[in-house]
Parts: sequence; C-alpha cells; structure tokens
Amino acid sequence: MNVSAANVTVVLQYRDSFTKAVIKNVIVVALGISINYINACLIHTFCKHQIFYMNPRYILFIHLVFNDMIVVTVTVILFLISYTFYRINVPVCCVLILVAGLSTENSPLNLACMAVECYIAICLPLRHVQICTVKRTLMLIGSIWTTSMFSVLSDLFITLATQPLDFFYSQVFCLRQIVFQNLHIIKKRDITYIVYLVIVWLVIVYTYFNILFTAKTASKAAKKARNTILLHGFQVLLCMATYAEPPLKQALLQWFPKNYPDSLFACYIIVQVLPRSISPIIYGVRDQTFRKYLKRYLLCKVSTQ
Repeated sequence: MNVSAANVTVVLQYRDSFTKAVIKNVIVVALGISINYINACLIHTFCKHQIFYMNPRYILFIHLVFNDMIVVTVTVILFLISYTFYRINVPVCCVLILVAGLSTENSPLNLACMAVECYIAICLPLRHVQICTVKRTLMLIGSIWTTSMFSVLSDLFITLATQPLDFFYSQVFCLRQIVFQNLHIIKKRDITYIVYLVIVWLVIVYTYFNILFTAKTASKAAKKARNTILLHGFQVLLCMATYAEPPLKQALLQWFPKNYPDSLFACYIIVQVLPRSISPIIYGVRDQTFRKYLKRYLLCKVSTQ
C-alpha cells in the first residue's frame, strides 16, 4: 500500500481553501453541464432524423459523442467526490474508474474507424454503399467495446487476485493509481496505450495521404474529408494527453510545488474536459446537414417537420 499512502499524503498536503474549492467545483460543473447539453442535443438530433441514424458516418460520430458524455459525467462526479466525500468505498471507485477507462479507450479506436470510413467514401466511392452498411457499423462498434472491455476488465481481475479482501471493504481517495496499483496493471496499460496509438496513427496517416492525393484532382468533398481527418488526428493527440496524464502530474508536482492544486486543476480541464468539446465542433458546426437540424434543439425550438 506504499503507492496508495504516498498519493493520499500528497493530496492531503495540497488541499484547496474553501473559496477556491467552491470556485473550481462551479467551473467544472458548469463546463460539464454545457458540454453534455450540447452532446445531448447532438444525440437527440441524430435519433429524430432518419438521414442520420441510417448513415454509418453519423452512427460512428454519435458513438464518439456518447463516449464523450460518459467520460465527462464520470470525471465530473469523481472531481466532486474528491472535494465532498473525499474518500469513497473501493468497489464504487472501481466501477467509476472502469467506466471512465472503458470509454476513454473506445475513443481512439472509434476515431480510426471514422477515418477509414472517410477514406472509403472518397477513395472507393463505388464500393462505399456495399462496405459501409448500418449492420457492419453496429458490429464494428460492438467490436470496439469488446476490445476495450477485455483491456479494462483485466485490471479488475488482477486487482481481485492480488489485493487482500480487506482492501475492498476500505475507503480510499479515488484515483486509478491507488485502486489499480499493481505493477503488472501499469505495464499492461502502458503497452495497451502504445499499441492503440500506433495503430490509430498508422490508420490516420494512411487515410490522410490517400485522401490528400485524391483531393488534388477530385471534388470539394474530398478536400473537406482531408480536413476532417486532420481534426481526427488532433483528437488523437488529445487522447495521447490523457495517457500522459500520470507522468504529467508528477512533473507538475516537481515544477510547481507551491501551486500544485492549481496545476492539477488546469491539467484536469485541459486533458479531461475540454477535449470532449471537439466532437460537436467537427460535426455540429462544420457539417451543414447536421447544423441545420441541430440549431432547432440548441435554441429549444420544436421542429415542424
């Protein structure tokens, strides 16, 4: 339990004042509600119109938005718990962290699938309808969840096998490195992240350059798809920031020991919250079809169609 004790000691030493804690919690809740409201409008728009829920591209997009909502909700809950209850039961903490981890690992895989769909639409347009069907898209999403679930649940099984029974009846400050502190879990997680990111980057680079060459002689749609791939690449960079969060926190403790709570707060906002606002920008703003329908719900207007 050395790692756990060390982390709790650090958190206790750098706790915020009451006023600063209230301000930070209000900011986090406001951002969380805003992002989830926009994402909920996206999902509502998707479910209400056949033009979206029968299109594989929009299905993959909404799946990404759904994962973003889960991550935002769970991370905001964990943030509030850290200031209110402080310590919670280990089983509850495990569930919250596993759900957040599952959704986080889904995101880069989903982005890779979206990049491939753009590639097929631009470079293989005659086969797009045959390859990218709704049924295959749903099967692909199921495969993404299965892959991530195997990765995440293995952390739980290793912890169940290595931790004493008393640990699961105790209360802890809910951090992943405290609950899942086994060295095998850390090594497995690092390897998994590296494999995921290498595969996703290879897919994005391959699809981008193929679309780039096609865009030189093709329509405006190809150039738009190229820009979309670039945005997917930016989202993958944000996913990488999530994976680099633990060493980043250690570095912040060494660089800014006097302002460590503020550094952690900035890290949380940049790494966990703001990246979840990128998806609405890509389709909610850039996509003309989605934007036309989305305006009605964002402005609380009822569609007449």
